[in-house]
Amino acid sequence: MKLSNFKFKLPPELIAERPTENRDESRLMILDRKTKTIEHRMFRDILEYFDDGDTFIINNTKVFPARMYGNKEKTGAKIEVFLLRELNRESRLWDVLVDPARKIRIGNKLYFGENDNLVAEVIDNTTSRGRTLRFLFDGSHEEFKKTLYSLGETPIPKYIERTPDEEDEIRYQTVFAKHEGAVAAPTAGLHFSKELMKRMELKGVNFSEITLHVGLGSFRTVEVEDLSKHKMDSEEMFISEAAAEVVNESKRNRKRVVSVGTTTMRAIESSVSTDGFLKPYTGWTNKFIYPPYDFRVANALITNFHMPMSTLLIMVSAFGGHDFIMEAYKEAVKEKYRFYTYGDAMLIL
Repeated sequence: MKLSNFKFKLPPELIAERPTENRDESRLMILDRKTKTIEHRMFRDILEYFDDGDTFIINNTKVFPARMYGNKEKTGAKIEVFLLRELNRESRLWDVLVDPARKIRIGNKLYFGENDNLVAEVIDNTTSRGRTLRFLFDGSHEEFKKTLYSLGETPIPKYIERTPDEEDEIRYQTVFAKHEGAVAAPTAGLHFSKELMKRMELKGVNFSEITLHVGLGSFRTVEVEDLSKHKMDSEEMFISEAAAEVVNESKRNRKRVVSVGTTTMRAIESSVSTDGFLKPYTGWTNKFIYPPYDFRVANALITNFHMPMSTLLIMVSAFGGHDFIMEAYKEAVKEKYRFYTYGDAMLIL
């Protein structure tokens, strides 16, 4: 499989700038891998496809306000800082991306806030765009985090060319978000409303919660034609014994196991036993799934409509079958489905 196998023409007007009014009112394209048929429904109709004992695996990571704007000392040049992850709590060290990267050197100080009430020093250049910052702050870790997050904004994707607002603060977060650490939302989960989940639970559907803190790895451009040479960034993940047991019970009873999103799929495929059962795990994963691939845990997938030649589309093709997925994407363009983060959803059975 080559990168060029995943090209398609996407009219720019199909890129969703805002979410639907209600979470579960996006459209849902349903793909049946056995019959190679495509149905068009609403997301809330998903209830009709599942029964008592089926399990949905959801990613309960929580997005934090990762995008900040500061000024460089002396020149006052505006610098965007994108917080990736905290490296050392005591030393206030953070792994960040800076833009424009060429203007930043080791030893530079950056000032944030109207009164420059937060200062950071560049202490390392790790990659062409990445930097390590040490924030200079005297108070407790809680006060520091509060200050940091008060200066940050919701990190909606750059292609949405507007300032994030209060709606984004709510809608760029799943209703089941719990554990802070993601710099991007696990977007397949954005379609679930509390009401829909309640109705699913009343029908006997289980929810198994895992955590994978979404970094920028999933969204990094693939720059090699040979997919086996692409390297994913590592992302931190946690699967508890209880979460694994809910999934394994459904598997033992030959029920459906649904991965809600590609981040969830990466997590569960990173911790699976030789006989196809989910194992508890705490650590990191840099797994990149591309065709051909033998999926071991889930037998259904919910996902959004992704960018041409993205790691996400490549993984979905591995699950749904390359030709069938590319045909479905043509259909999605024809039927004017909404693409990307705030767009519509696909269920692959």
